[in-house]
Amino acid sequence: MKKVFSILKKVFIGLVILYLILLIPSKEENEQPKIPNSKAFIWNQDEVWLKLERDYLKAKTLSVTQTTFAIDSLQTALNNIYNHLQTKKIEPSDSLLPEVGNLFFSLAPYVALQPAAYKNYLATYNLWRNYLKKQSQSQSWDMDQPQAQQTLYKLLYGMRAATEEVALQFPDKESPALLQVNKNFVAEDSVDILGATVHSGDILVSRGGAEVSALISRGNDFPGNFSHVALVYIDENTKEPYLIESHIEKGVAISGVAQYEKDKKLRMMILRPRADLPQLQKEPNLCHLAAKKIYEYALSKHIPYDFKMNYKDSSAMFCSEVVSFAYKNEGLSLWKHLSTISDKGVVNWLQTFGVTNFITQMPSDLEYDPSLMVVSEYKDPETLYKDHVDNAVMDALITEANAGAKLDYNIFMLPVARIIKGYCLIKNAFGKPGIIPEGMSAMQALKNENFVKIYNQSREKTYALAKEFQQENSYRAPYWQLVSFANASVKVIFKK
Repeated sequence: MKKVFSILKKVFIGLVILYLILLIPSKEENEQPKIPNSKAFIWNQDEVWLKLERDYLKAKTLSVTQTTFAIDSLQTALNNIYNHLQTKKIEPSDSLLPEVGNLFFSLAPYVALQPAAYKNYLATYNLWRNYLKKQSQSQSWDMDQPQAQQTLYKLLYGMRAATEEVALQFPDKESPALLQVNKNFVAEDSVDILGATVHSGDILVSRGGAEVSALISRGNDFPGNFSHVALVYIDENTKEPYLIESHIEKGVAISGVAQYEKDKKLRMMILRPRADLPQLQKEPNLCHLAAKKIYEYALSKHIPYDFKMNYKDSSAMFCSEVVSFAYKNEGLSLWKHLSTISDKGVVNWLQTFGVTNFITQMPSDLEYDPSLMVVSEYKDPETLYKDHVDNAVMDALITEANAGAKLDYNIFMLPVARIIKGYCLIKNAFGKPGIIPEGMSAMQALKNENFVKIYNQSREKTYALAKEFQQENSYRAPYWQLVSFANASVKVIFKK
């Protein structure tokens, strides 16, 4: 009995020593981050948003005739500007462009009370989106210049935001899921994804429901709505469609349409290289060739996820890099203006997950690339509100991060996480994904777990405040109110 007790005592002491050794924090990789000399875009128009809400409340007291008159008047003013601009070359600094945004915003409170007018509101958005994209393309706006960046962002992002604020005041069935932006030919090899017709080489930018998706889409200097990119490939012989994409959990992977649709998409946009590009004029089949070659490349070897977000090194790839790598090899460079992340708090948080490149290629910015046209846009009406709450919570967390909040972790769980990481490395060696992704350390995994916890707590509190607002006011809280609720929720959590 004494011998058994002695053995157990030694095992216990050994385990304690092992635990204490594993408890020692590792020195995280100290690679010098590439931080841009830029500033994050700030709307700084709180009074405008509050006025829109007041206009909505005032419009609720108007008769249908009065509301219709307001809609027709504002719509006519927008149409007049559009017709006038057809006769001139327009620059990003043109004084009429801010007026377009103001008029479109002013329409929103009235359209929100007339579901029948929403279809035309979307058509107006579509009209201006096509016009602005063509202007930035045909007039060769320099997308490295702040004026061009901000003008295109304010109008394209702002108009979408306005259409969504309106849609959220309707029952879900009143809001169409798919918006066809450009009428385009249907190639012989095409496939349906979430109701949209896509071709081989089409680029799908989307937004998932995971917590990190919000950080990726909102942490950009130009906060966006998209966090993921995938490339469509359709086999010319079997006609079988595939999606090539890179996931944090498993690196570059190939999936079918069913699997792609199964991974919840809160929104999706289909982008396609313009047919009049010199590269496509020379090789009309360029898009398909780009997709085919990256498909074959992904089959030939395991490509881990690139946590550093270094688009210049293809030994590992993040999602945007899959698309840029594929097209660059065919002579077409995307992301004419590289994405930048300059907020100190965002940089600090992303560094804890292994990111070292803050001049990179972010999914949301691909929408503004002059080389690409928007084909169609899908939004899940039932989860659009979730998307807005997620964004508001992330915006509030970013504010807190910029104020100095750190992402901590439970140090007493570090030994356990390291053992799990060791098991994951064994699985990775056999080509299987682990609980802790390849390329993520045990410490980073614990910080990520804490980030998810904080995010979910903030979201739960924000939903509760938004529910109270809706019960008291009989309409859904607009985005600026959601941000206010999220800021309050986040501050409570970080004070604990």
